[in-house]
Amino acid sequence: MTKRITLRRPDDWHLHVRDGAVLEAILPFTAQNFERAIIMPNLTPPIVRHQDASSYKARIKSVATAVGQPNFDPLMTLYLTETSDPQNIREGFEGGIITAAKLYPAGATTNSDAGVQDIEKIYPVLETLQELGMPLLVHGEVVDSAIDIFDREAVFIERTLIKLVERFPDLPIVFEHITSAEGVDFVASASKKVAATITPHHLVINRNAMLVGGMRPHYYCLPVAKRESHRAALVNAAVSGSPKFFLGTDSAPHTIDTKESACGCAGIFNVPVALSVLAHIFEAAGALDKLEAFCSVNGAVFYGLKLNKGSLTLVKSDTPVRFNDRVRTTNGEIRVFDPMFDLYWSLEE
Repeated sequence: MTKRITLRRPDDWHLHVRDGAVLEAILPFTAQNFERAIIMPNLTPPIVRHQDASSYKARIKSVATAVGQPNFDPLMTLYLTETSDPQNIREGFEGGIITAAKLYPAGATTNSDAGVQDIEKIYPVLETLQELGMPLLVHGEVVDSAIDIFDREAVFIERTLIKLVERFPDLPIVFEHITSAEGVDFVASASKKVAATITPHHLVINRNAMLVGGMRPHYYCLPVAKRESHRAALVNAAVSGSPKFFLGTDSAPHTIDTKESACGCAGIFNVPVALSVLAHIFEAAGALDKLEAFCSVNGAVFYGLKLNKGSLTLVKSDTPVRFNDRVRTTNGEIRVFDPMFDLYWSLEE
């Protein structure tokens, strides 16, 4: 039985670190486990100009340095709106300030109200991204009250993503946090310019986790978890070794009071247990040899970045490893993702 596995130091290609007190409390978990992370721009107000991204990066780096992880590298993104300035994006990318741009359909998820309603209005921006070779990160759901929430990813592919790929064939596109068999199939059959991130929690939970035995808001995220057949398709994609699929935790912290409320904010905070959960999933699939590609190689290659030089080691215990189930902040406590099974893998001290 494998008891240890050493990986090239991983990256997280989709991460929410918030700001202020929450940033200070949760960033140490990411900086300990990951060399780089793509930072989501959906703050309030959102990060829409490269000047905003530069200031946000400075705050993140300050926290990382304060917790003894000065080498952690936050890769910044811009939040696209229908009035985004192509020249500002060009300056930010060419100046090394921003790495990618994020497309939120307006109203699709947390702090997305300023997002895009009519995608044709951002075609000039997408032309610029394609020219620069700058990745477009896509939250792939339609915002249409007539469409069942469990079908919104599949309908987005039909209505928007197919046309987007055809219109901009040389634009690098990351279909983020895919949750469906349709998402897996689309990415697998698309050109090498299209890839996808997969979260640890979507590899674990199906919609029963959120709905059976009462409404359980700590398993509510967007896009929502779907049927078991979709979860199985995601696992097959992740463990396949295909360079088109890589880790994006979509770790998205909310304080317990906002999760356990009438709204029940969407988001799962998984970073403290992400690598342990992934080792469990890959081991169960007989694919521990593919874990490094998923966590440490595929994303960097897609983004055209150098692979990390450092490494970390996961060790497997004979007894379950205990993790803190919550993180305290001055804004309130944040619940850590519970995969509903025992974890035996942990980071070697």
